[in-house]
Amino acid sequence: MLIYKIDVLEALKQAGYNTNRIRQEKHLNESALQYIREGKPIGPKPLNKLCELLNCQPGDIMEYIPDEEEQV
Repeated sequence: MLIYKIDVLEALKQAGYNTNRIRQEKHLNESALQYIREGKPIGPKPLNKLCELLNCQPGDIMEYIPDEEEQV
C-alpha cells in the first residue's frame, strides 16, 4: 500500500501554493486534491506535478508499506 510520508497540503502551503492557487493555476485537478485529502494514492501525472511544485522526488512524498496479507 502506498502512503504519504508528509502532509502534502501543508508542504504545498509552505511552498506558497494554497488550494485556491493550485486550482486557479491548474496545477492539480479537484479529484487529485481530494485523493490527497483522503490519503489515497494519486496517479503519475499529479505526482509528477507535486514533485515539480515541491522540488522533490516521489520517494520524498510517498512510500510503499506492504499490506499484512502480502507479508504472508
